[in-house]
Amino acid sequence: MKPLNYSFSIAFAMGLSSTAVAQVSADAINTLPEIKVSAKKNAAENYRIAPTGDTAQLLKNIPGYNVAAGGGVSGLPVMNGFADDRLKIRIDGREITSACANHMNAPLSYIDPKQVQKIALIAGITPVSVGGDSIGGTIEVESAAPIFASAGESLHSEGTFALSGRSIDNGISTSLSATVANDSLSLSYSGSHSRSDSYKSGNGDKVLGSMYESNNQAVTLSAKGEGQQVTLRAGEQRIPYQGFPNEYMDMTGNHAAFANLSYAGQFAWGKLDAKLYWQDTKHEMGFFSSERIGEMPMNTRGRDLGYSIKAEIPLQSSSTLRIGNEYHIFRLDDFWPAIPGSMMMGPQTYININDGKRDRLAFFGELETQANDQWSTLFGLRNEVVKMNTGDVQPYAFNMMNAKDAAAAAAFNSRNRNKRDNNLDLTALARFEPNKFSTYEFGYARKTRSPNLYERYSWGRGTMSMTMTNWFGDGNGYVGNIDLKPETANTLGITADWHAEDKTTWYFRVNPYYSDVKNYIDTDLIGPFNPYMIMSANANLLQFANHDARLYGINFSWKLPLLKNAGWGDIDFTGNASLTRGKRKDGGNLYHMMPFNALIAIEQAKGRWNNVLEGKIVTRKNRVDDQRLEPATAGYALFNLRTAYQLGKDTTITAGVSNLFDKTYADPLGGVYLSGLQANGGELQALPGYGRSLDVGISIKF
Repeated sequence: MKPLNYSFSIAFAMGLSSTAVAQVSADAINTLPEIKVSAKKNAAENYRIAPTGDTAQLLKNIPGYNVAAGGGVSGLPVMNGFADDRLKIRIDGREITSACANHMNAPLSYIDPKQVQKIALIAGITPVSVGGDSIGGTIEVESAAPIFASAGESLHSEGTFALSGRSIDNGISTSLSATVANDSLSLSYSGSHSRSDSYKSGNGDKVLGSMYESNNQAVTLSAKGEGQQVTLRAGEQRIPYQGFPNEYMDMTGNHAAFANLSYAGQFAWGKLDAKLYWQDTKHEMGFFSSERIGEMPMNTRGRDLGYSIKAEIPLQSSSTLRIGNEYHIFRLDDFWPAIPGSMMMGPQTYININDGKRDRLAFFGELETQANDQWSTLFGLRNEVVKMNTGDVQPYAFNMMNAKDAAAAAAFNSRNRNKRDNNLDLTALARFEPNKFSTYEFGYARKTRSPNLYERYSWGRGTMSMTMTNWFGDGNGYVGNIDLKPETANTLGITADWHAEDKTTWYFRVNPYYSDVKNYIDTDLIGPFNPYMIMSANANLLQFANHDARLYGINFSWKLPLLKNAGWGDIDFTGNASLTRGKRKDGGNLYHMMPFNALIAIEQAKGRWNNVLEGKIVTRKNRVDDQRLEPATAGYALFNLRTAYQLGKDTTITAGVSNLFDKTYADPLGGVYLSGLQANGGELQALPGYGRSLDVGISIKF
């Protein structure tokens, strides 16, 4: 059977298959049914990625993909207008839930970029075997695979040390990995440390409260033999502090421990993959810096537990059947300790989520068929049952200052909060390759996502309590809605791909897509308020509500060889562009829709050198969400210059300048500058972007 190219599943909704992964070039793409993309391990081939502690940034050069600003390691991924929980994110097959009313501990924050070996983004029309409970796509992240001694090698050992830094925030990142193994047992360790001060904008002003520190470490033990392999990964994350300039709170601690047991077996009838995982997260919010003062402790504890089993069975007539079962349990407690002596925040502990439960049970089946040399198809069906519930809650007090919250708690406690959703997903894909120089892909998907615990069960009606629920960075306040219905997206996509015979020398791809979303979880207006009681600043109080919506757009990507010369090396013109629109059917724009943007680059490869000059162009954003008072942003162009030099076989040096001309700008997905408003007053402004930075790095293998 001729397997479907990986672009089959990714290109429909993003117009990009072979550059779908940051750190990965076109020749790194694998094929279905594995649904994997191998990240380049050679640092010289990763030189276009500026030093970062945020794994969400690794995919930022993909058309249609962006990152909504958060803390330094906690940006929220956005693909074709679908953000955060609307994307299914797995790390080594482990599903992680944001255990925070502001999503400060988003799933991608739990792995450092330098610990990532593979990262794949499948947008929109996602095969049912790799994504459920999502409507925008799937991000699969894998850390380093176990390494074993080769034949004739009694004991194998290797390791990598990397160090990078950037001037804009005095940021520094270090990582270390090491492995020792024989031909059947492998033991490895990986650790990373990343920290920064608050960054500066293009005009040289410090963006207050944007510093962070993050530490990650993990141990992997694996055993294999006779076509079977068992792997145990365990580790922890500690973030002692992380500033969020577009939120009302900062992170004052995040400690997570995890374990992940996986099994892969080859049998006469096919393949079997199974995973069992657990994670326990303790999270704290408050204030920790003189750049942003206050006192309000907020604590959460989240617990993820789950398993997945998938079988892949080759059939006759060039077909492959995949069947599977998944179960995921999430538990959440969210409580705000009283502040002694406070008239407003005490004397009781404010209980925001009390023993919140969200359980998912899923079954799926998928058939992939190679009809002939030109046509391939993939059809899948997935059914999920999502059960949610939570216990009684309580306000800080029952006095006049807490009257709204006291009344809201009483109303909430009197409700039946037990909810059950039955969700059905369907995927139908077809791929036509008439010759060696063109490929056409067509697809339809019905995808469903149930609300998260905060969308259904956050209950406070006081202004202060409502502003504590906000993962949008928009300065507004939110309250949940027990009666929310699941979102259901019907997505259509077409991709046309013209390319060289090897599919990498040159290519041009175009992909229009359209998603009709029933019961999109948006908001209804409750009323206005003034953040920090500053009368010149305006924000709104909002309740989550279902509204039908549509999202549509088009993505482009290309590569054109300009020169192949022994003296100058290989020079290519590469780039991509995208346009996304999102509207409510009853009127108004959806929040955080990226305006037209393009990334163009001239790349040179000569001997041990790799160089690139790239420009990022973003047009003015004036289609904004008026209900959220989303700020318009001006258009801008940023230029980056980067280089990498291979110093011997095992050492690579990288250097570059980000925002070469020190442009002052605001990212359209940056949200609002709340820490600046608190310190300086005035009006609520868009969050400033990063100024010019000198970036350096070194990677050494041993």
